[in-house]
Amino acid sequence: MNGILCAGNLVVDFLARPVENIRYDATIWVDDLVQSVGGNGANTAYAIARFGVRIRLAGTVGNDDYGDFILRTLALAGVELELIGRAKLPTPATIALVRTDGARALIHRPGASAEAFSEPLQFTAAVTAGCRHFHLANIFGLPHMRENGANTLGRAREAGLTTSMDTGWDSRGQWLDVVAPCLRFLDLLFANDEEARMLSGCDTSESAAAFFLERGTGTVVIKQGARGCVVFRSTEKYFVPGFVVDTVDTTGAGDCFAGAFLAARQQGASFEAAAELANAAAAMSVRKLGSNQGVPTREETEEWMRKAPRYT
Repeated sequence: MNGILCAGNLVVDFLARPVENIRYDATIWVDDLVQSVGGNGANTAYAIARFGVRIRLAGTVGNDDYGDFILRTLALAGVELELIGRAKLPTPATIALVRTDGARALIHRPGASAEAFSEPLQFTAAVTAGCRHFHLANIFGLPHMRENGANTLGRAREAGLTTSMDTGWDSRGQWLDVVAPCLRFLDLLFANDEEARMLSGCDTSESAAAFFLERGTGTVVIKQGARGCVVFRSTEKYFVPGFVVDTVDTTGAGDCFAGAFLAARQQGASFEAAAELANAAAAMSVRKLGSNQGVPTREETEEWMRKAPRYT
């Protein structure tokens, strides 16, 4: 019963690297052009599966070749797909222009994500079988979840599941209007520094975390990129340093972090140990182009982090 049920978007990514600047009416030559599975739901589920934890993913793809590609890749990783719907709209797609330092500019077509979760997810015995935790991956990436995210998390709690959410970036600028109703239903909230500031209006990670905790969230994890992360609980706070790597592409690193963290917790790791494993898994993932090409297993992560230099 240590499985995880995840709801999120599934996207096909097209990544080009290196792209330092965009100039219209010109041609940019690149060294690498890659098609990859992407989307916060798919990326997080993939990382959980790689860590050896049972994972069932709910979401929607188009009834097209790109949808087939995503489902085939996730199935090979061990992700359970019976809750994935097929829509008339095309599979969501993102073009990622990646600089040499790993930073990205993203161009996104929501496609089938606009149809996902038009009805609230029902936490029946069949849907939750073998799972004891529910994760909502990027509430802002799913238009209908903006409206029913709190209801979904409340239903998960009623079904006996613990809950978590990774906020993601809000391109519509609604931020706290969407997330505030969810906070009291969350055992764990993931956000990076900038997302936490945008949501809370606070200037520091500590004050942002306090903002979320005061509104009912059990634990807050602030992701800080290469520096690592900070874990905040009601009576605890600890910084867990990241790892030094040569960065190729940061696409999906935050999802890899969340997936590794959740999987490690389900496997019995403490919050601090889960954060260290998540930092390492995310660091390993950014060494390759694409969201899942560099995602390690737990065993690979543990072996690598013994020798890898920490961020200071």
